[in-house]
Formats: sequence, structure tokens, C-alpha cells
Amino acid sequence: MLRYAVIFFVIALIAAFFGWGGIAGSASGIAQILFVGFIILAILSLIFGRRTVV
Repeated sequence: MLRYAVIFFVIALIAAFFGWGGIAGSASGIAQILFVGFIILAILSLIFGRRTVV
């Protein structure tokens, strides 16, 4: 998921460089959503992955 966030971020940077505001904004929004999803899943993984069954 983090890989796709970085890919969309790079697409947004390239689109912004060429002046394509709509594409840059859309790619930036998708990258932000994917990054937040990655952070949430990573935190949940850390919390629930440390459980030990006794």
C-alpha cells in the first residue's frame, strides 16, 4: 500500500510540473488516502501483533 502511495505521489509531482492541475490534485488525493490507510494498518498490526496467548 505504501508503494502505491509513493507511485501516486510521483505521478502528482510530474503532473504538477507539467501544469496538469486536475491530474495532480487527483493523484495527490489518492496518495494521501493510501498513506493514511497504510499508517492505520501499520498501527493496528503493531498493537494486535504483540499479543501473546498464554
